[in-house]
Amino acid sequence: MLAGYTDSHCHLYDTRGVPVDDVIAAARAAGVTTMINVGCDAATTMQAIAIATDNDDIFATAGLHPHEAKHGVDTIVPFLDDPNVIAVGECGLDYFYDHSPRAEQRDAFAAQIQLAHQHALPLVIHTRDAWADTFDVLDAEKVPQNTIFHCFTGGPAEARRCLELGAFLSFSGIVSFKTAVELHEAARLCPLDRMLAETDSPYLAPVPHRGKPNQPAFVTHVVQALAELRGADADDVRSATVSNACLAFPGIRT
Repeated sequence: MLAGYTDSHCHLYDTRGVPVDDVIAAARAAGVTTMINVGCDAATTMQAIAIATDNDDIFATAGLHPHEAKHGVDTIVPFLDDPNVIAVGECGLDYFYDHSPRAEQRDAFAAQIQLAHQHALPLVIHTRDAWADTFDVLDAEKVPQNTIFHCFTGGPAEARRCLELGAFLSFSGIVSFKTAVELHEAARLCPLDRMLAETDSPYLAPVPHRGKPNQPAFVTHVVQALAELRGADADDVRSATVSNACLAFPGIRT
């Protein structure tokens, strides 16, 4: 059985004032052996790569978040050949905030799917209030072999559609929130071999840290919440999410 925990999605360049070395040390002390540090634009991608370069247990992604779509996908293309970059994203659609025009979001999402195909890299998807268009763009561009729906917040219907596409579902601290009833149903139906655990730190801290800045060390609580929802052994869920992360992100060095 694999040891440790994997945080499949965090933002270590934003630690809300806590020294990043302290955040990393706390994660390691909690048993987190792998962290995927996700870029959201050129600047944060560059920071994610710098942190990954200095830490063998941390990996970077290069992506243009839908909030930043107006800046153009060309801004992150130069980073895709960096050896520390193991995925494209996070990218996708966010119709809740609409920080970038929706047409530009769709174009940027489609372009990054194409980049994932061209570079044979996994795709990390962010979708909020945009399921129909997310699936439409994926249908048009074809789903990359390794696709991850990060911070999955859908219900059973969305979960089934994602699973039909062959994607992994990455669950965040929201699964520990009592009010997330539909998400709980999705977490129960997701096959154990398609499940990932993440923090999305510094956002969405799980119970018992809800309302505080999140950090990768808290992925242990996400795993525990998933296990409780499924009536499963926490160590089995932990081991599965570690194994699945290696499958979803083949660039992880174990």
